[in-house]
Amino acid sequence: MELKEVLLNRRSIRKFTEEKVSEEAVQALLEAAMSGPSACNCRTWEFYVIEKGEILAELKDVSPFSKIEAPLAIVVCGNLSHALPLKLSEFWVQDCSAATENILLQATDLGLGAVWCGIYPDKARAKKLAKLLEMPGNQIPLNIIYIGHPAQEQPARTQYDEKYVHRVR
Repeated sequence: MELKEVLLNRRSIRKFTEEKVSEEAVQALLEAAMSGPSACNCRTWEFYVIEKGEILAELKDVSPFSKIEAPLAIVVCGNLSHALPLKLSEFWVQDCSAATENILLQATDLGLGAVWCGIYPDKARAKKLAKLLEMPGNQIPLNIIYIGHPAQEQPARTQYDEKYVHRVR
């Protein structure tokens, strides 16, 4: 797909078939994630790839927004041991958000569906997810991305609206 087509076709998909996502597709998703920008190239991201049925089922208890049946989930986390010092440490959120968007766009380009379910900054959800995945204390989960072969179609769209544009000349 052309870039504009990928951008306009990227939609939140919440219904998936049971078909597994190929290992080649998972690799492409992770490569796309890690090609995103990162503050001072700190690469604060960590990725948990979940294909195990019982863990996927337990993810539903983490957040009211994560009650989704999908064959694959990727949890994007910030690793604070790689973060910039002091107040700059919060740039992990931008790093991981860029990685997340790249995953969503790559999924669209591969003909897959995906949806971003936020976890951070809800501390209770983050703690619950970190415990479930046995994350070390230096990692903070930003989100859960559910991925699979779509069982629903969303039409391409643009959300461009000039009222949100402020030109300074």
